[in-house]
Amino acid sequence: MDKYEINDKTIALYSLTNKTRVYEEDRSFVVDALASEIMEDSCTYFGSSLEGRKKGTHNLIGVSYKAPVIVEESNDMIFFPTTSPKVKSCSWLRFNKIKCYYYKNNHLVVEFKNGDKILLNISYDMINNQVLRATRLESVLRERKIQK
Repeated sequence: MDKYEINDKTIALYSLTNKTRVYEEDRSFVVDALASEIMEDSCTYFGSSLEGRKKGTHNLIGVSYKAPVIVEESNDMIFFPTTSPKVKSCSWLRFNKIKCYYYKNNHLVVEFKNGDKILLNISYDMINNQVLRATRLESVLRERKIQK
């Protein structure tokens, strides 16, 4: 598969060398594209560029570096990067599909609500910070919906 757009079942885009393993709630498969390309194409599909989504996050919560982004608003599709999105090995995780994360054998394990697990070479503090940022973004978004 060489073209993929994020949908309501997407839980993670796991970066491989020049490819991406896409995790959905009921399956996983490899796409012949970088995770950043999938993010860009998906944001554009839903009406804005990835850069536009990052600017939106900055306007909402003041975060610009490794910012979580709202890929699609009505289904609360908020993803965050595991490293700088400029790095080829950057993966993207859908924060509200994460069940927990913990260290095991010197790797960070991210466990999703569907039972899938992925290993990342990042610190616990880094992912915790990303989850907190995404939570803030979701909270601000929810408040705006309520106020309307």
